[in-house]
Amino acid sequence: MTVKIYIPLDSGSVALGADDVAKAIAAEAIKRGEDVQIVRNGSFGMYWLEPMVEVEASRGRLAYGPVAVEDVDSLFDAGFLNGGDHKRFLGHTQDIPFLKAQTRLTFQRCGIIDPVSLDDYRANDGLKGLENALGMTSEDIVKAVTDSGLRGRGGAGFPTGIKWNTVRQAPGDQKYIVCNADEGDSGTFADRMIMEGEPFVLIEGMIIAGLATGATKGYVYTRSEYPDAIRIMNEAIEVARANKLLGPKVLGSDYAFDMEVRMGAGAYVCGEETSLLNSMEGKRGVVRAKPPLPALEGFMGRPTVVNNVISLCSVPVILEKGAEYYRDFGMGRSRGTIPIQIAGNVKHGGLYETAFGLTLGEIVDQIGGGTASGRPVKAVQVGGPLGAYFPRELFDTPFDYEAFAKADGLIGHAGVVVFDDSVDMMKQARFAMEFCAIESCGKCTPCRIGSTRGTEVVDKIARGEDPEMQKELLTDLCETMKFGSLCALGGFTPYPVMSALTHFPDDFKPHALDIAAE
Repeated sequence: MTVKIYIPLDSGSVALGADDVAKAIAAEAIKRGEDVQIVRNGSFGMYWLEPMVEVEASRGRLAYGPVAVEDVDSLFDAGFLNGGDHKRFLGHTQDIPFLKAQTRLTFQRCGIIDPVSLDDYRANDGLKGLENALGMTSEDIVKAVTDSGLRGRGGAGFPTGIKWNTVRQAPGDQKYIVCNADEGDSGTFADRMIMEGEPFVLIEGMIIAGLATGATKGYVYTRSEYPDAIRIMNEAIEVARANKLLGPKVLGSDYAFDMEVRMGAGAYVCGEETSLLNSMEGKRGVVRAKPPLPALEGFMGRPTVVNNVISLCSVPVILEKGAEYYRDFGMGRSRGTIPIQIAGNVKHGGLYETAFGLTLGEIVDQIGGGTASGRPVKAVQVGGPLGAYFPRELFDTPFDYEAFAKADGLIGHAGVVVFDDSVDMMKQARFAMEFCAIESCGKCTPCRIGSTRGTEVVDKIARGEDPEMQKELLTDLCETMKFGSLCALGGFTPYPVMSALTHFPDDFKPHALDIAAE
């Protein structure tokens, strides 16, 4: 009897040795005459256990990890093909506490299925949302998304249903769905993970968005640093076309929709929707002033939905199970689930999907397990390189758009980066200003000039050049950038700078600042 062995193919697992482990297991199976089928699946997001190898045994899928090439021989000796005991044995995959405690709506199949097998996707309730949507009017689809409370998971938190309705009502013979997959925030990897581990849910979400708005063409815009995601997305799109999921008659209906992947060079500012659209049109990736909104005049001047990967991937379950089902998760105006990416100096780094409402302390201390170094947590940055730094005194803040805004922070793309007490927060503030100076598109003065002057001001504080006056100047500069910048790059840079200055004043005492924090 053939034994199925699952080994992740996502780039995070491959970086930790998954390809080498797969080759070693295949070679050892041949050597021992074992009948095995190796399936390369997506990752469950428990990166401290990767490469995690699963075996489909008679009592279910059993996990071993982290597995190194030197473990392979002993795994066969221990009878792991039948779930034998071994020092790497983790038990049933779904019973691993980090995974078992999650509420997986968006990532429900990631790690379970072969990413490019449409049969696997269907067998695990895939396409049910699209099948329901094909029997609905565009108004009803938009209403379902609006009633679900889904907000943009890319960071802005704008209600998805309102954006879709604007495009639906906009006049135009040609409309577009653009998926913003330019995942450039530090500590974030949810977009990459789902494109590499479950690409059909993104395809399904984009088709539903097209049905709702009248768009017949979609684009996934991502960066050159994601070659595996690009390859897998392209392969999945070809499979979808071959199976009439994409094309002139979606699933045999009268509706046409097709899509393709576009690759950018990896400029951070191209994560901003108007810069992204410029880049897609072959222009320099600079910010466009709004209005007009992309919903009315977007790609090639046509009405365009620009949504993040996770926003679009959240749609199929809403159309499958209903708006109320999705809305019942979460708190306040933050409804549904959010895939939190836990990274940095943390013991259990990975992806954790849960309903909004956990406190930051629960995420860092209980789910993340504290720091990997074993030293006390000093700060946590939430929302990418332009997110605020939270001290332990704010760890009771619920993971919720409004609660974070009230604490002068932002959730952004839900990246959580942990720092222990060895971090120098003045260096982190300087890094934020320098990052903005390097990545600025140059369109507006507050971002282009303000970030360069900001870096110089932090250097003066470090050198002890009238530090109190420099702190006042830094605060004034941040106010100008926050309210005068055209887009979030310049507008959000004050968050890490001012939170570092406010919560960690002792770090802003003069001392040598020879190397910017990385």
